Amino acid sequence: MAVYTEVDDDALAAFLGHYAIGGLRGYRGIAEGVENSNFLLETTQGRYILTLYEKRVKLGDLPFFLGLMDHLAAKGLACPTPIHRTDGAVLGELCGRPAAIVSFLAGVWPRRVTLAHCAPVGEALARLHLAGQDFAIKRANALGPAGWRPLFEACRPRADTVETGLADALARELDHLERSWPKELPFGVIHADLFPDNVFFLDDAFSGMIDFYFACNDFLAYDLAICLNAWCFEADGAFNATKARRLVAGYARARKLSPEELAALPIFARGSALRFLLTRLYDWLNHPPGAFVKPKDPLEYARKLRFHAGAGNLAAYGIENGETA
Repeated sequence: MAVYTEVDDDALAAFLGHYAIGGLRGYRGIAEGVENSNFLLETTQGRYILTLYEKRVKLGDLPFFLGLMDHLAAKGLACPTPIHRTDGAVLGELCGRPAAIVSFLAGVWPRRVTLAHCAPVGEALARLHLAGQDFAIKRANALGPAGWRPLFEACRPRADTVETGLADALARELDHLERSWPKELPFGVIHADLFPDNVFFLDDAFSGMIDFYFACNDFLAYDLAICLNAWCFEADGAFNATKARRLVAGYARARKLSPEELAALPIFARGSALRFLLTRLYDWLNHPPGAFVKPKDPLEYARKLRFHAGAGNLAAYGIENGETA
């Protein structure tokens, strides 16, 4: 269970005294999630999500994350809305941790991604990018290209214990991406972690997105490439070009991609595969005994990275001559 800090009844009751959301009926820990402790609250006014921010989340980043959710919700994007305390603040303290309450978002995430999921996800991502254009607070992408080499160097000495030759392969890939990374493309707020478990559907219709705690400012097309990795590979590791075409077409319905952005998708997909490979590898190599959360397999992303390195052009992604329809 991803509950790192236990909450007792008295402390929670005192914390809820700062909110006008009714009396507490019950609460339970939420097993999913990696970074923070999450609880489902039931009050006399409805359901809410309580989050205690653990040590990996920087306190200084919380105004960006919570402010962004407030901003996007006000723009009509289906996402959790921070609940303001009676003093107007959105952040408090509970059990020695910074804590916030957000609205409950109905729906379930797709355990098996189908073609029907892909276009709505692409469109929702584009609407997020458009809605975030006038968000005033900025946050650099700590897990962008500038952060990859320090992660790699931390993993290099033991990388080959996970797969023989992995350290040298990662070194070559990192050198290539640092030389080839695009410049001067549309830039703005990105989600940066829009995996299937962060997207909800109700009766096969998109109902919203959650978990904005990796959100930052970066190239918009890079965010789309993260989704190509997260949504378009099958369980056997095969890339599904039809899913990719639907995802990109859904995005383009809400926000037109420039020819330069389309041309950059293969390198962005390659870079995002390296990013998730490195963070998974670091967690795999530094997993504390007895930890609640099992680390994710880094080799899943090693296989994805090899696909992108061999893809070469947009045709490998089901997109030919810039066509996204």
